[in-house]
Formats: sequence, structure tokens, C-alpha cells
Amino acid sequence: MDTLDGIRLFIRVVETGSFSKASAGLGITQPTATKHVAALEARLKARLFHRSTRGVTPTEVGALYYDKCKLIVREIEEADSVASLMQTRLQGTLRISASVAFGRRVVTPLVLRFMKQHPGMQVDLGFEDRYINLVEQGVDIAIRMGRLADSSLGARFLGLNPWVLVASKAYLSAHDTPRQPAELADHAALVYSTVQADERWHFTGADGSTHPVAVKGPLRSNNLSVLLEAARAGMGVAVLPRYVANASVDGGHLLPLLERWTLPAQEIHAVFPSPRHVPAKVSAFVNWLQGQFGDDWWTRSGP
Repeated sequence: MDTLDGIRLFIRVVETGSFSKASAGLGITQPTATKHVAALEARLKARLFHRSTRGVTPTEVGALYYDKCKLIVREIEEADSVASLMQTRLQGTLRISASVAFGRRVVTPLVLRFMKQHPGMQVDLGFEDRYINLVEQGVDIAIRMGRLADSSLGARFLGLNPWVLVASKAYLSAHDTPRQPAELADHAALVYSTVQADERWHFTGADGSTHPVAVKGPLRSNNLSVLLEAARAGMGVAVLPRYVANASVDGGHLLPLLERWTLPAQEIHAVFPSPRHVPAKVSAFVNWLQGQFGDDWWTRSGP
């Protein structure tokens, strides 16, 4: 029996005035109860009870110890109640992490909509393009792109992040419009240095055939906004996430190319520190996010 259970047993003996009643109420035998109280007295080096044929009553030390123990147990019960409440009610601060571009263009408008539905929530929203340690940084949820490595983290699949090949009208007026993936080898490529295999772009045909193409060009960057601006400025062709390119395509600043072929789509996941004992605020946000990445979700993302 641990210290807290021993204290609860001691309180029960004081309040019932009987080892047998206390043990029955706690589902243990009377000899076990007697043994644990004797061990408690030995640890404290004090006699806690007067024992007689009529029952047990606390000594002066026992009465003082009882008063303190009641306060301790009450505080613990209140702490347990607060922890349980936090697990079941949407309150407190939700700490969210995402990559810079996806966070600004996609996660931010989603978070603002969620906050309007749950005005009691506070959100701490941080953007970083590197993976952070959720436990060390105190982050409740991270939105991550790509396949997840095996880990002890909890995770939920949200949807897919498709990519598109684009170029400006100005660029295409000065260069032949590519009709086949292989023709991209002769074009100025704007290369994203994080995914899509850098200088090798992979296309898949309608028949499932694969078409890897080695590309080269004047600009390479790990920032999607830089590549978007370069493409809009007519500096070359770029492979961009649809959520990044969508507004420029809709506005006529960029044209999608090779639409009969597809590029690898990234998986989108919500990850959280542990798959067990997930707080209500985390479960609620993740469940809500799962309904936000259906068909053409990128057309509803931010600018």
C-alpha cells in the first residue's frame, strides 16, 4: 500500500472508530488494515490510536495527524478534479506548430475558424520549417507533411497535399510550352530544395507510368514564397503545392502545365505527444481538422 492509500486508510479508521469497518469499506481484510496502520506508526515513530475492546480512538498526535491528512487528501482530490476537467472540457491554451508556408496560408485561417466556434480557447500558434520536439517545446499539436517516421507520438491522417507544375504567361511566350515531362530538361527550373527530390521531378501518367526528369535552372530555394514570386516574375517553371499556387492560377498570373500527369502528393498529419490520455482540446481540434481536407481543400486556403 502506498503512502496516499495508507493515509486514506488511517482517515477511514479514525472516522469509523474501527479497523474492521475501515477495512470493509476499502475492500481489504482487517489484518491487512491493522498491519498498514502499525507500519504507519512505525514510520512516524508515534502512537496514533488508543486501542480497547470498545474500538479505537486517535491519540493527541493521531488527532493532529488526522487534521493534516484530511487537508492533504482534499487538495489531491481537487487537483484530480481539475486534471479530469481539463481532459474533458475545451478550455486552456492549445499550442500548435506548423511549417511557415502551410501555417500561414492554411493552418491560420482554420485555427481562426475553430477559435470562433470555441471562444473559451486560447491558441499559441508557432511556425517553423524544422521538426521540433513536441514534449520539450510543450506543443500540443504539430501539423506535419510527408510520411511519418515510427515514433511514440500520437498521429492522425488529415489528407493529401497535391503539387502542380506552373509557369507565367510571360515565361511561356518566350519558351516553348512543355508537352511532355522530358521536355522540362530544356527549361529553366525553379527548384524547391526540401521535397520533390530537389533537381529531379517525378511525374506519373494516367496509365501509372513514371517519368522522372532531371531539371536545372537559375534559382533554388527552401522557401515556397520565393519560388512563387520567381515563377510569377517569369523566371522559370516551378513545382508548387496547390495551396501556394492556387490564388496565382485563379488570378491568371500562373498557368498549370502538364495536367495529364501528376506529381507526388504529400500526406498531411496531425501529431501530438502521446496516443494515450489525449486532452479534449487536442481531440476536438484534430477531429475538426479531419473534416477540412477533402477534395479541392486548397481552393479554400488563405492568400
